[in-house]
Amino acid sequence: MAMDDLTRRGLLTGAGAIFAAGTVGIPIASARPVRTDALTPTKRFKMSATTNEFFRSKPLWGPTVMQSFAFDTPNNRLFTGQLRSGTPANSGDLTLSQLNFSGTVLGHMYLNGFGHAVSIGAQAVGSTSYIWTETDVDTANGRGRQLCRFPWQNGATLSASSVTKWKPVSNGSVFTPAVDQRYGKLGVRYSLSDGMHINVYSLAAAAAGDYSTVLASFKQPALTSGIDFQGWALYGSYAYFWEGEAYPGAPDETKANSKLWCYDINAGKLVDSFLTLAGKSLTYREAEGMAVYGSTDATARLYFGFASGVTGDRRANLFYRNDLV
Repeated sequence: MAMDDLTRRGLLTGAGAIFAAGTVGIPIASARPVRTDALTPTKRFKMSATTNEFFRSKPLWGPTVMQSFAFDTPNNRLFTGQLRSGTPANSGDLTLSQLNFSGTVLGHMYLNGFGHAVSIGAQAVGSTSYIWTETDVDTANGRGRQLCRFPWQNGATLSASSVTKWKPVSNGSVFTPAVDQRYGKLGVRYSLSDGMHINVYSLAAAAAGDYSTVLASFKQPALTSGIDFQGWALYGSYAYFWEGEAYPGAPDETKANSKLWCYDINAGKLVDSFLTLAGKSLTYREAEGMAVYGSTDATARLYFGFASGVTGDRRANLFYRNDLV
């Protein structure tokens, strides 16, 4: 299948050669000052654009709620992250699934002691897909205290002690990544005493363990008070946020509170938002996960996900926007 040929007929292929996971790394010291307006201005996704359905009501490897997902665009692969079924929520034990573009599970990995999987990333290195996640779980909150990167290996189980760990901000916590493959950037979301912040780094430098240069840095703006944050994505000079809670009972669009947000990093402000009714008939319908696919404006898509179904049989649902302005 040609690069960016994201169709329902497209099937994902194997991950290619697999390399051993690294060793524990050393937390990075404070980074150098932020370079003002270092991100080349790009187009942004229109939040109120037409909703397109990718797939709905698909089971993952485990029956728990999908927390996040990521695309390896060059290799046309899709990965999801969720809490491991049968383990405590604060254990940091995760299940990753690989799906084809019809939503059929092709493989899985288990991660022990990593975090909550609010956001994961994927990066192509030749025919191998590298996965970015949080790791080194803090059992007090079930979230990762550092970041890591490792090659996808179907059927493998990784422990947090077996991967290289990075702490890009020495006094930060609750780290999650977002990979911008097209523009070669890594976004890192983390908590400080005054709230959540995001730094942007060179993806190549970060993959090599170098977090010394921060290309952009900002405090995450206030979204809707009282509504759960459910995912984020980085694409060009914009960051995207996703929020929403599950239906409290039967499907009811009047109770839908899932909202998309767009933040202009260079301008330092929110520039667009939209309350979406995508998947309004789903049972449960909890906003979960956000990611970008595409290597050109013509193929770029901003995906947002929902979990659906009943306890013990949760399902994954993906929708997208592809209008750039």
